[in-house]
Amino acid sequence: MIRTISLLLVLLPLRPLAGQEQPILPLRESTLDSLVRRTMETFHVPGIAVGIVRDGKLLFARGYGVNQAGKPGRVNDETLFGIASLSKAFTTAALGLLVEEGKIGWDDPVRNHIAEFRLYDPFVTEAFTIRDLLTHRSGLGLGAGDLMIFPDPNFFTQADIFQGLRYLRPVSSFRSKYDYDNLLYIVAGEIVARVSGQSWEEFVEKRLLSPLGMHRSAASFSRLKDTSNMASPHVWKDGKFVRVTRSSLPQAQAAGGMQSTIQDMSRWAIMLLDQGRLPGSDQKILIQPGTIAAMWTPQTIIPIPAGSGFYQSNFSAYGLGWGLTDVAGRKQVSHTGGLMGMVTQITLIPSLKLGILVFTNQEVGAAFTAISSQLKDAFLGIPGKDRVAEVYANYSRSLNQADEVTAEVWKQVEANHRNGLNFPGWEKLAGRYRDDWFGEVVLTPENGQLRFNSLKSPKISGKLYHFRGDTFAARWFDETLNADALVQFRFDILGKVEGMRMKAISPLTDFSFDFHDLDLRRVPD
Repeated sequence: MIRTISLLLVLLPLRPLAGQEQPILPLRESTLDSLVRRTMETFHVPGIAVGIVRDGKLLFARGYGVNQAGKPGRVNDETLFGIASLSKAFTTAALGLLVEEGKIGWDDPVRNHIAEFRLYDPFVTEAFTIRDLLTHRSGLGLGAGDLMIFPDPNFFTQADIFQGLRYLRPVSSFRSKYDYDNLLYIVAGEIVARVSGQSWEEFVEKRLLSPLGMHRSAASFSRLKDTSNMASPHVWKDGKFVRVTRSSLPQAQAAGGMQSTIQDMSRWAIMLLDQGRLPGSDQKILIQPGTIAAMWTPQTIIPIPAGSGFYQSNFSAYGLGWGLTDVAGRKQVSHTGGLMGMVTQITLIPSLKLGILVFTNQEVGAAFTAISSQLKDAFLGIPGKDRVAEVYANYSRSLNQADEVTAEVWKQVEANHRNGLNFPGWEKLAGRYRDDWFGEVVLTPENGQLRFNSLKSPKISGKLYHFRGDTFAARWFDETLNADALVQFRFDILGKVEGMRMKAISPLTDFSFDFHDLDLRRVPD
């Protein structure tokens, strides 16, 4: 049973860490421990790491639970997590360093640096700037083309991604609408490489991680020197933890491939909150204050209902690698990251010089939201709120609604099977289908169903079951993907199959499963 007892925040200072003077955390250490453990129980998370920085000091850094369910290794403040899209801020910072050196400008056309860059619309291709790469206003849909990077491992290369971009059709006009993307950050990382003469990974490690003393961190999983203390990714399925394949995103490091710890990321947060000064240095500047200000300036408006959320926020926007909003009258700068089985969050409130970091090894983002919201309440002086209970209520409501949608589809599929119903001539649907950016999919008859195999993304493989009319339901062999899909066939006037379109069944399916962007056309025999 989920406990919904209110968490009482007692305004007493936490015991200082060694070597720090007068840090003040407005809640008891035992209260914070209870908050995290209750969150882990409520949202089924095997391990969480939490860090809090304030006024240039690390006030709190602690791990809870285990790196891998069923194994003894404990999470601590030096445990490595895949920080996913928290990497995007390092990409914008890297570009910012090149701007400071006069080697590029935020509004340089991308094609000035990458001649082969192409999007669907020739005008947009020529007008597209470095700033546009970073602000999610390209006109592409949410997560467009992410199936080229996720799930991994797959056989797509960075060259495939650059080629595929030109086939992704826009869903809105250029610079008119916010739709989060990953692929354009890969392009941004390539600009860093071509201008600097170093790979994105080398540049970020040499110019950002090393000066900050982020010695356990790396710009990619393959570059880690020590993996002995590392969180494993999990999903909660059928009442138990299931360890899933680690996402390393080899083609997409600049969008989400970095690995770090609470200790290391606290140094990054302290530097940003202190106008770019390196921790422990009163003078040395790593990133100029003007560059940080540029990253934290709204670029793309994100519509929200007035007074929405826990803190009655009045605006939401995206800067350069950061999300921006207001909480209780103060500007908040934040970002989240999500990989298969692992999610992370960084929250900064610059006017308080406050940073909150929450890393988890389960893919439910509600856990970090509950913890960071309760901690923000403590620093903002907001009493009497039980954020774990509030977040759980919203989460469970969404989950129940999504479960109803998926259950209805599979209920119909099971009824069809029970009654011996199938699409007439279903065997004729077998064959090869091709999408311009995703490549080929092969359908083959197998035990009364069609087997679906993606040639370049092997995890997108499973069986199709007749749902209704010309539509089938796909269930992937790897059920931890949580991405069942509907597959609708289309036919010419003579009834011959021409192609198929797809859409995720559950409204909670991760947006990186952008099946809806596929236009799979039948390849003639």
